[in-house]
Amino acid sequence: MILVTGGAGFIGANFVLDWLQGTDEPVLNLDKLTYAGNLENLASLEGDARHVFVQGDICDRALVEGLLRQYRPRAIVHFAAESHVDRSIHGPGEFIRTNVEGTFTLLEAARVYWSGLEGAERAAFRFHHVSTDEVYGSLAPGAAPFTESHPYEPNSPYSASKAASDHLVRAWHHTYGLPVLTSNCSNNYGPYHFPEKLIPLVIVNALSGKPLPIYGDGQQVRDWLYVGDHCAAIRRILEAGRLGETYNVGGWNEMTNLEIVHQVCALLDELRPRADGVPYARQMTFVADRPGHDRRYAIDARKIERELGWRPAETFASGIRKTVQWYLEHPDWVARVQSGAYRDWLQTHYAQR
Repeated sequence: MILVTGGAGFIGANFVLDWLQGTDEPVLNLDKLTYAGNLENLASLEGDARHVFVQGDICDRALVEGLLRQYRPRAIVHFAAESHVDRSIHGPGEFIRTNVEGTFTLLEAARVYWSGLEGAERAAFRFHHVSTDEVYGSLAPGAAPFTESHPYEPNSPYSASKAASDHLVRAWHHTYGLPVLTSNCSNNYGPYHFPEKLIPLVIVNALSGKPLPIYGDGQQVRDWLYVGDHCAAIRRILEAGRLGETYNVGGWNEMTNLEIVHQVCALLDELRPRADGVPYARQMTFVADRPGHDRRYAIDARKIERELGWRPAETFASGIRKTVQWYLEHPDWVARVQSGAYRDWLQTHYAQR
């Protein structure tokens, strides 16, 4: 069995579904079910004995230790995090609590558990920490992409909290010998993505006839990684990654936010054209940039390819088509996650990493 934290969120849920599609090894799924955690993401696993769900907080040391004693997982895959930059600007406290204090609590519980293992169980145990490229800061237009040795220069409360958690994971390995692995990924996209991030927001707003907000001039550059490829990379790192190492996981798809919006609009024009025949791009509107908006991220993913043989299977063209089609086929999911407090929040906050 493996323990997955944050397994009802966007990347975590995709990982749980992917894991159980490829193996019968059970998953213990610990998720607090905040606004972005949604059990509907895992509806296909209802009644599946391989999936054990526990609603709980990674900051609850007694709960985490109890779960480790009861289920004795061979690995922890740690996704649980607050991850939305805009939310971190307006309310940084929760990011410090979850991303820093939560990771510390999880590390300490894992250290106690691992220390009590013996023989093959102890040797096989792994703690995989899933992080972000945003810890590296912002790249100049002509600068080389981030490698694993790039200095940390976080520029938002979110990225600073993730950088802190990365440092804690590294320290627990070097100080206590905890067998850790860390991966820093670029912007994920795909099914079950909460509609406050750029791609799902554009899809949902376009279909609703709402403006498509673009921060500043829209020339912020990101590397885009299809979530299914990210899941495959995590599986591979967990299987064969070198202890204490960091692996950058990227999609080799650098694009500006403006290019992304145009591509999504073009796909919607093809797959679900407006009744009046007007292109969806006409709904684009430029809004004031957010504070401290990093200009460019780019991932150099050669290390994971060289050492572990992983490379993304999806191009951006194939991945974005799958993503748009998924949202077109799941309007009920979109409607449910947009209800209530989230809908009210979205009216006053725009969303792009």
